[in-house]
Amino acid sequence: MVEDVSGDMIAYLAEQEKKSLLRFLTCGSVDDGKSTLIGRLLYDTKLIFEDQLASLQSDSAKHGTTGADIDFALLVDGLESEREQGITIDVAYRFFATAKRKFIVADTPGHEEYTRNMATGASTADLAIVLVDSRQGILRQTRRHSFIASLLGIRHIVVAINKIDLMEYSQEVYDRIVADYLEFARDLGFETIVPIPISARYGDNVTQPSQNMPWYKGPALLDHLETVPVESALAEKPFRMPVQLVTRPNLNFRGFAGQIASGRVAVGDRVTVAKSGKSSAIRQIVTMEGDLESAEAGQAVTLALEDEIEVSRGNILVAPDERPNVADQFQAKIIWFDADAMIPGRSYILRTEADQTPATITALKYQVNVNSFAHEAAKALHMNEVGVCNISTQAPIVFDAYADNRATGNFVIIDRISNKTVGAGMIDFALRRADNVHWQAVEINKKAHASLKAQTPAVLWFTGLSGSGKSTVANALEKILHAKGKHTYLLDGDNVRHGLNRDLGFTAEDRVENIRRVAEVAKLMADAGLIVLVSFISPFRSERRLAREMMEDGEFIEIFVDTPIEVCAERDPKGLYKKAQAGEIANFTGISSPYEPPENAELHLHTVGHEPFELASRIEDFLASREQGE
Repeated sequence: MVEDVSGDMIAYLAEQEKKSLLRFLTCGSVDDGKSTLIGRLLYDTKLIFEDQLASLQSDSAKHGTTGADIDFALLVDGLESEREQGITIDVAYRFFATAKRKFIVADTPGHEEYTRNMATGASTADLAIVLVDSRQGILRQTRRHSFIASLLGIRHIVVAINKIDLMEYSQEVYDRIVADYLEFARDLGFETIVPIPISARYGDNVTQPSQNMPWYKGPALLDHLETVPVESALAEKPFRMPVQLVTRPNLNFRGFAGQIASGRVAVGDRVTVAKSGKSSAIRQIVTMEGDLESAEAGQAVTLALEDEIEVSRGNILVAPDERPNVADQFQAKIIWFDADAMIPGRSYILRTEADQTPATITALKYQVNVNSFAHEAAKALHMNEVGVCNISTQAPIVFDAYADNRATGNFVIIDRISNKTVGAGMIDFALRRADNVHWQAVEINKKAHASLKAQTPAVLWFTGLSGSGKSTVANALEKILHAKGKHTYLLDGDNVRHGLNRDLGFTAEDRVENIRRVAEVAKLMADAGLIVLVSFISPFRSERRLAREMMEDGEFIEIFVDTPIEVCAERDPKGLYKKAQAGEIANFTGISSPYEPPENAELHLHTVGHEPFELASRIEDFLASREQGE
């Protein structure tokens, strides 16, 4: 008997293994019935156990919004805050299967502030069910979510026109909403758009055709999900395998482990290391179940090569005759998630399927209006907005265009200070200048310049509020250093704005660009062997960090000139605080724009009670001890 049960189980698992898998998500505006629809699907396909049903009935009495009926939304709204508010906050994933197919469904939030969660669910989906409340029609979030689904490569859409029971199952309402949706979605590139009138609460057209809408001749939702042709084409794309781990269990074996992102590979095939261009042949394909002769997209394998070539985590093994891009500049579409705006020139961390590197968004080419899809000029990208940007990375990365390969064409953007994921992107193409511009080798380098001057190059970065005394202390220090025969140059904020940065204002975006340019100039001067004194308010930590990371280790010295704002306002050498307090100057640091003080400055100077030359002498002593230490 035990053997029979075991055999039945093996046969069942084998049958399930053969079924195709459809990943889909539900999206749309608030209260369109996304969670209710998934709950109804699970209930009608008899995938709820008796104890779950009893718990659901109890929860419906406590938190439900459907009167005496079962509130199916509670099956997927698992967070207490979701149940209390009657909304979806997080992405909820559910697995279920029918006789024809396996499904993984992502229930995503409708609220605009949780758009990032919707994008997360859409990133791996093959199909999107866009729910529309038949009472309200097409809303802003309907457009936003449809556009994001298009950006993220979803090519199959179901327009589920829900709550049709509240409109007396009206065909006129259905036809009007379908026409509106098809009109705005015609240029989004979807392969199929299938509209279905449903009532998620009562089950009309969810798993069975509805008797209440004899005028509707199309499929029920489940019928369509079981038959829509969305077999993965990843195996047909060029071979790509990001290296996640280099394994060396003994002296005779060195393997490269990872999940094949696309394509196929077999023993004897040649592969190329994307970044170095070095090639070898596959000697062995190792898995937990034993060696394979071949493998394809989705399989986790360890590849052993015929030759000892350098391959490290963060690189990608690729097909030698269909290689991806390797570049440090490219254009991409970005969906911005964070409450703090994306500002061109600010430094972030960019993380791909295989790699991560510091990156700067060098230009925001335009923002996409989610209502009209028009391209609009913008200086920043705010939360939930979509823009097309140029990006420069500190080191070259490996990628394909997202339209060609979703697995190797996507990335996320991470804030360097908070470590939050603040955006997601889809790469369009490498910029030509990334291929055409190369570093020119020079024979007289920084070391030679510094040796001639008998000094150690440095960038002394003075930061503090307006009127704190930065320029005064920097001037005093330059006099001391000049008297000692040191070669220096002082970059002052006001002076630079008369020339190099005369085209910049004082918005957050312009301030970021102001600091980026000055940091680049300071880096060039340090390369010439100079001691560079930079006196700028530089209010944002992220920009000061960007400047630090441009320099060599130990070369950037942050000097916080710390003066209470009351003292700065009393000094007010330029009369700026009075104008700012009167509202005559916008974006004034300390009044209408924030100042982020350094957290770990090399020197922290309190100016109250100290003379400028006294403070300058302290800096000079620091530099002298630094040179002696070297």
